[in-house]
Amino acid sequence: MKCRHCGSELRLPFLDLGSAPPSNAYLTDAGLRAPEVWYPLRLLVCESCWLVQTEDHAGREALFTGDYAYFSSFSTTWLAHAEHYVQAMIERFELDASSRVVEVAANDGYLLQYVRAADIPCYGIEPTASTAAAARVKGIEIVERFFGAELADELAGAGKQADLIAANNVLAHVPEINDFVKGFARLLKPQGVATFEFPHLLRMVRENQFDTAYHEHYSYLSLTAIERIFTHNGLAVFDVEELPTHGGSLRIFAQRRDTGRQEVTPKVTALRKVEADAGMAAAGFYSGFQAKAEKVKEDLLIFLIDAKRQGLSVAAYGAAAKGNTLLNFAGVRPDLLPYVADKNPAKQGKFMPGSRIPIVAEAHLKTGRPDRVVILPWNLRAEIMAQLEYVREWDGQFVAAVPTLAVTKGSHI
Repeated sequence: MKCRHCGSELRLPFLDLGSAPPSNAYLTDAGLRAPEVWYPLRLLVCESCWLVQTEDHAGREALFTGDYAYFSSFSTTWLAHAEHYVQAMIERFELDASSRVVEVAANDGYLLQYVRAADIPCYGIEPTASTAAAARVKGIEIVERFFGAELADELAGAGKQADLIAANNVLAHVPEINDFVKGFARLLKPQGVATFEFPHLLRMVRENQFDTAYHEHYSYLSLTAIERIFTHNGLAVFDVEELPTHGGSLRIFAQRRDTGRQEVTPKVTALRKVEADAGMAAAGFYSGFQAKAEKVKEDLLIFLIDAKRQGLSVAAYGAAAKGNTLLNFAGVRPDLLPYVADKNPAKQGKFMPGSRIPIVAEAHLKTGRPDRVVILPWNLRAEIMAQLEYVREWDGQFVAAVPTLAVTKGSHI
């Protein structure tokens, strides 16, 4: 395989999770009676541009389908994050009714609803029919297509260039990363700004967040790699923020290389140094990650087997993609984990891909009263533990497997 940015041959291994079906390919009853498609799940490192990437096996159309089941609005934490972002961008870049905001990967309108409420013209770009329909219910204009240079040219030609383009947790999801980034340079107005949020590879490695690896994540990103990609495709980074979301993310601010006038902030230089000091431009940084992932797998299996032998009932909460990565890597099935509760109706009544564990409504926890609740989306664990506070009424305990196995009956893991 060759690097999807610079074309160099990929030889340096990073993580091998065996094989798994796509993490958002939730199964219906009918799907249980049909074979599943599993793909190898291996990550490699480009030693020329230091882009970490998933081995190519499935195209975007096979992963981001019309019934895509991830809806951003089901997380109150994420909604608050989006609302704060919109307020901050309006103030910093003086956006008003004469401006235009575009979100690429607008999902169900979780962010643009706040732009619309501020009476700022906006539209979203979202290729999955299920989430696009939910956004339209909120009154948001949606272009239901995959984004790239061709679509950007069409929109710019129709007079729909943007003062601000938001791209939250989508840059990792694109197989053609050069074409995707090039589209931003073409859709921005001359003085426009684009922001990109994505989990920081440095935090992934340091905090053992291996379960964020799945087929829908084609790339795993650092400022080191991003600056090279952006420069090559007509963008320039001028600011960066470190965020707590998704276990530790970056928000990158970029402008057009040819016309942008924003000054580069000291935070960009500082983060470059942090990554350089960590050794992210050397092969040694990427060694040892496999062993850490295998330790989590072993500890989770030991916990589940011991709980079963002790007669303790165990359930899970959050039918998240990262949970599917973990369960399939560990080989967990319904005999050890009988169900996963989730408040998203689009997932309820379906089954986790690969493991085929049933997904039920949250109310099932109150009736089932499990002794242990495994929180699969660990990045939302504070929100989830507050939401499930009633589990403590029957002395239930919460469990997290990542970064290391931890059990608690209190309010913190």
